[in-house]
Amino acid sequence: METITMYTTAWCPDCLRAKSFMKERGVVFQEVDIEQDPTAEDIVMKANNGKRKVPTLRVGDHYFACSPFNPVALASELKIPLNKS
Repeated sequence: METITMYTTAWCPDCLRAKSFMKERGVVFQEVDIEQDPTAEDIVMKANNGKRKVPTLRVGDHYFACSPFNPVALASELKIPLNKS
């Protein structure tokens, strides 16, 4: 699987849901808090047409937002099972 980076904030409930979903399925990812890293915030804004949407995920060179949290869409984007094994 390609490297996954999840751009988040500490207070975001959709970020917490996405992290939990991925951890439950054994998906390894790097988390970057956009409120602690201004460069990361710029990346999120550029990836989302000027909108500060979190979580935004980067898989390889592909970016997508998962806000509001949608487990079906996230599983599809990551090509992982929707249900836990």
